[in-house]
Amino acid sequence: MNSINAQHHLYPFTAIVGQHAMKQALLLSVVNPMLGGVLVKGEKGTAKSTAVRALADLLPELKVVNLPVSATEDRLVGTLDIEHAIRHGEKKFEPGLLAEAHGHILYVDEINLLEDHLVDVLLDASAMGVNTVEREGISFSHPSRFILIGTMNPEEGELRPQLLDRFALSVEVGGERDVEGRAEVVRRRLLFESDPASFCGRYEQEQSSLLARINRARELLPRIPLQDRLLERAAELSIRCEVDGHRADITMIKTAMTMAAWDGRTEASEADIWAAARFVLPHRLRKRPFEEREGADVWERLIEETSFA
Repeated sequence: MNSINAQHHLYPFTAIVGQHAMKQALLLSVVNPMLGGVLVKGEKGTAKSTAVRALADLLPELKVVNLPVSATEDRLVGTLDIEHAIRHGEKKFEPGLLAEAHGHILYVDEINLLEDHLVDVLLDASAMGVNTVEREGISFSHPSRFILIGTMNPEEGELRPQLLDRFALSVEVGGERDVEGRAEVVRRRLLFESDPASFCGRYEQEQSSLLARINRARELLPRIPLQDRLLERAAELSIRCEVDGHRADITMIKTAMTMAAWDGRTEASEADIWAAARFVLPHRLRKRPFEEREGADVWERLIEETSFA
């Protein structure tokens, strides 16, 4: 195994076996960075981190900025040198990770273990596109628009519902349960580790085709009109699911339009709304007392009752 060479190559995005929902959510987020954050929930060893890094490697303009769960608030938002400001009458700002991530992917592994106040700061910056640091009556702001991607293992703790709602899309992933699929995961990984350059070379054409599709979808997205009937469908689903606020409706519409662009269409459909709902609504469903089956009955009922499903 050539582990040294493997360090200079990232596993290709198109070589990831299965995990279609996760890959689709990540792709939608780079086609339309204004969607908001993506939360990927699943057990260890399900290609969560691999997929995020592979996505950034696919897009030459993107890099992944990692936010460790041990980070301090100053490391995240940056610091102001108060003494310098007093002595020289000018602001001196030391950029943090929110500045470094501007225009890129900000990746937080095990985001459920990040301190709540840091998650609040992180999601506020993600929503506003601006980071503001205030110290001793002095403030400094800078642009901070990034694609927020968080991954977590639910067995290690959950995020607060208020924070879950701030993630635009959410997907759950698991290990392959099909024998052939599971064997293929292992086979590809071992081939990659033994000769990463050769392995990556096999996927160059698929990688190029995927990049071309992303760029085409980005071009189409501004041409997709906002339709009243889709606004009504999104509202209907949110009301039936009893989600709070209007963030879900807005995100559903944006996601449906992005899906249309991804498929090469210039008009979103009601089917796109339903497909978008599967990313947007599950993590926003209210948990009722003694409810065991997380959202399953809700989805089954909606499928039966909603005419456009």
